[in-house]
Amino acid sequence: MNEPQLRIGIMYQPEIIFRLNETYLLAPNGVPYEAIQKVNYRDGKIWLNDEPVDEEILVFNPVRYQKASFELNDVTIGIQFHWERKEDQTFKGSLEIRIENEKLTAINILPLEDYLVSVISSEMSATSNLELLKAHAIISRSWLLAQTEKSKAINQSGKSYQSISETPEEYIRWYDREDHLNFDVCADDHCQRYQGITRQSTALVEQAVAQTRGMLLMNDGRICDARFSKSCGGISETFENVWEPEVHPYLQAIIDNPAPANGFDTNLTNEEAAQKWIRNAPEAFCNTHDKAVLSQVLNDYDQETTDFYRWKLVYQQADLAELIARKSRRDFGAIVDLIPVERGLSGRLKKLKIVGTKLTLTIGKELEIRKTLSESHLYSSAFVIDKLDIQNGIPEQFILTGAGWGHGVGLCQIGAAMMGAKGYKYDEILLHYFRGASISKEY
Repeated sequence: MNEPQLRIGIMYQPEIIFRLNETYLLAPNGVPYEAIQKVNYRDGKIWLNDEPVDEEILVFNPVRYQKASFELNDVTIGIQFHWERKEDQTFKGSLEIRIENEKLTAINILPLEDYLVSVISSEMSATSNLELLKAHAIISRSWLLAQTEKSKAINQSGKSYQSISETPEEYIRWYDREDHLNFDVCADDHCQRYQGITRQSTALVEQAVAQTRGMLLMNDGRICDARFSKSCGGISETFENVWEPEVHPYLQAIIDNPAPANGFDTNLTNEEAAQKWIRNAPEAFCNTHDKAVLSQVLNDYDQETTDFYRWKLVYQQADLAELIARKSRRDFGAIVDLIPVERGLSGRLKKLKIVGTKLTLTIGKELEIRKTLSESHLYSSAFVIDKLDIQNGIPEQFILTGAGWGHGVGLCQIGAAMMGAKGYKYDEILLHYFRGASISKEY
């Protein structure tokens, strides 16, 4: 295997303004461009600096790859998350602009290892522990190549990818990466957070990527689909409980602690065990408020979230009913009950029954639940429900008490940061979260 070239979708807008900080040549005719450029879509064409262009794809290639960079204005980061915002971002490599669905998509093209330097700096603090950075480089590389292999297999099969199951009583949906047709991955948390060279990398990040160059997590001769999230909440979740019903032996429920917590049943598919686990805060690697450790994993805007291990939300009846109706596009009337139907091994809800005065419907999987019960995303679907001030059978208030931040599958970033701080090596960190996997240098 040779080092792949990657295509990363950065933004999708009717107009894109960018600055070329060195000389770039526009393919295929090689015309040089520098400084500020504007492209927009109108009348079925790309317009470059208010002149129509015959091509449906523009590619700007740097003359000097190592020296050159380009800046995109108003890139949205944290799409649909609670900290969503716009910022200008700078990238190495080539810039492709192409027409997609009557808008323009900006795609960054560059080698995988350079992409990883940015991902590690974007997903985490560039001042993180070296062993944590090395572990993250390997899982980010593995995840990406596993996704490209998966996309090729889906395309070659000729079958449509199904991620929705719907009956009158139930709506089950999962979200994954198969919606990217013209690039390998997107740049936001939906895939892996990638912000070019906007987040300044350090020699330590570059060292972590270089020292693990070409190293992948493998299982049974295949690249591992190495998932990760911010905080597992004490126990990680299995792949099939979050995404498609496919069992990955290396993505299982892992207790995020050297030993099981005393006094707790850790099979959280059991409702009583889940209630006890979530309402308490058992010892775990990711159960920490150590600011030095957290700052390794959480960038400035991530640190706006402080209650990731255990959290609480309070909804008034009117607010919750309006929110659920708007997010689900269904009129439930007043919300009578939220009933856990099925939980995964980490306590994350796979199915939640929403009982309203006009409609009762069971929804899932975890991200659909998180989207339906929040303006952006709930921190996780591992929560328990309390109903207060019940009048004529209708609660006036719902309290959600929850555990963890994210889907909880694979590596727990905060737990891994704590492991690094405690002296664990990168391979020990990886094999704690990915049981049965091995680390192999593939290029």
